[in-house]
Amino acid sequence: MKTMNIIIVDDNATNLLIVEKILRRAGYEKIVSLSSAKELYQYLQLDNSGAVPSSVEVPVDLILMDLMMPEIDGMEACRTVLKCERFQDLPIIFVTAMGDSYKMAEAMDAGALDYVMKPINKVELLARIRSVLRLKKEKELRKERDQRIQYELDLAKQVQRSMLSGPLQEDQVTISAVYRPSFELAGDLYAWYRISPTRYGVILLDVMGHGISSSLVCMYIYSVLKDTITGMCDPEAVMRELNRRMNQLQLPESLSLINYYFTAIYFVLDTQAQTIEYVNAGHPAGIAIVDGEVELLASGSCALGFFEEIDSKKGVIKYHDGARILLYTDGLSEWLEDEYGDSKERLVSCLQASPDADAEGLLEKLQLSADQLNAPKDDICLVMIAAGD
Repeated sequence: MKTMNIIIVDDNATNLLIVEKILRRAGYEKIVSLSSAKELYQYLQLDNSGAVPSSVEVPVDLILMDLMMPEIDGMEACRTVLKCERFQDLPIIFVTAMGDSYKMAEAMDAGALDYVMKPINKVELLARIRSVLRLKKEKELRKERDQRIQYELDLAKQVQRSMLSGPLQEDQVTISAVYRPSFELAGDLYAWYRISPTRYGVILLDVMGHGISSSLVCMYIYSVLKDTITGMCDPEAVMRELNRRMNQLQLPESLSLINYYFTAIYFVLDTQAQTIEYVNAGHPAGIAIVDGEVELLASGSCALGFFEEIDSKKGVIKYHDGARILLYTDGLSEWLEDEYGDSKERLVSCLQASPDADAEGLLEKLQLSADQLNAPKDDICLVMIAAGD
């Protein structure tokens, strides 16, 4: 006995009897015979708009439906049933005497998977039923797999989010950040660590690409980040070590032609010496407002992962009355360039106009649209650091 639940819909009682008899002889026992589309709606508990109560569970695996029926024909019924989210993958086969190819094409466009011509050929009918039921099973397996993958991606997303440093607020230093990923998994990462009572290491990096591969590279870098920053401290030494680690990453042969790399900007803030020592490795230049003047954190090296050895140049900025430093990824600058033409000018003007804004407040001042914030083309990340009184 086959456990599939099959509904037959036909306004002709003889046709209903013939199809049901064929199915039962083939071993299909769970069969419901209905004489109209209205009866089908009632059985499925659908209204004409395709709505169905969320608590309703109607067992159905296949519908065999006549195309020409009074009041509501098969095409309209097919569209209404498939409009319901619960039944959107339900296979429907039209059983019809109509031989008009244009009409049959229109019927298939309504969402049916196949059709059988009357008078019914038993072998053909059963073959088409087996075909669409196999397709239904494959769709169900694919959906289960997709749900499992989505669950794992959601878990990975939570793991990745947990790596990001939380806000820091101390007497001489305040750090905040905003992160808007374009995908569930992304390649942006920021972190900060207290190196000594008066020194803080802050880094923002952006791994090439999006999705799982860039996220895994990002997690790999994160695994060595804390020891590297707190152990080496010096920006040039830290960048050389991260470059070495990136070159140690062993990729499978299928990915050997892809050059994975990341850009980064890392600095050490010393609140006692009142200095900012940094290296920019191919990253958008950070912006510092130092004693009222604008400084760009542009000195450094190429992106990390391209070459086994890198040459870098450390930049040093001194401050007296205080400093505000903005780090950001190219996802933000690209959006600003699309909107305003000059991203740095926009960022500097918003920084100067909002001396007390944290990262979230600055993002609001930039006045990006809701679409830009909720569905960015690239990951948007900005980190705000305030030092001094």
